Amino acid sequence: MAVEKFIRKVVKNGRNSYYINIPKELVRELKIRERQKLVISKRGKGLSINDWK
Repeated sequence: MAVEKFIRKVVKNGRNSYYINIPKELVRELKIRERQKLVISKRGKGLSINDWK
């Protein structure tokens, strides 16, 4: 798959929240389910997204 396919925009949702859409190919590959809890951590200048345990 082309890297460009995974470029996403950050969208403001209300006053204090933002969201990013995750490509369905990645959702399927990582077996992410609807309403699954995920942990978002700051890693240097990037983000890490992991399953909540």
